[in-house]
Amino acid sequence: MDSKTNIQELKDKIKDFCDKRDWDQFHNPKDLAIGIITEASELLELFRFKSEQEMEAMFANQEKRVKISEELADILYFILRLAQKYNIDLTTEVHNKMAKNEKKYPIEKAKGSNKKYNEL
Repeated sequence: MDSKTNIQELKDKIKDFCDKRDWDQFHNPKDLAIGIITEASELLELFRFKSEQEMEAMFANQEKRVKISEELADILYFILRLAQKYNIDLTTEVHNKMAKNEKKYPIEKAKGSNKKYNEL
């Protein structure tokens, strides 16, 4: 479905869901940012103290794969909600950020390296 869904459709779906529940009052920028980090922490917790092999096995296990997917969806929900409420065009911002990253991480310096741009 990813290839057939656009970001605005997801933002609209989340807006409709929240409007029906009168949740605008709870969705200020701080609380939405807290939601992002809370859900990201729950995703991280799934991988905590796992070896590379154990993590790979998690994706092969349907039950664990569902849990990982649900945490990713929770993170995306809060990101989309924040963008929806405060009129942030995520497509434009991702393109802008990638253009900046292209300059910070030129292929000839960054390829195969995990160093931060200021260490290249």
